[in-house]
Amino acid sequence: MPTSFWRSPELRDHISRLDRSGFALEFLRRNATYRRDYARLQRWLGRRGVDSAAECAGFARRWGLCFCPCTR
Repeated sequence: MPTSFWRSPELRDHISRLDRSGFALEFLRRNATYRRDYARLQRWLGRRGVDSAAECAGFARRWGLCFCPCTR
């Protein structure tokens, strides 16, 4: 994502209205490593025999999340 986008008045306006969790979500949503890790988690959860609770807990721990975004 170009840095000019981060400096746009519209985005600044949007971000200034966010609470901490909203800002954290915006940060993670734009983080390529997080997106890759989330995609990997989704692939793992699609397999049979995978302990989804353990995988989700590991994902949440790695990213410092207070919840698991992948409960099924």
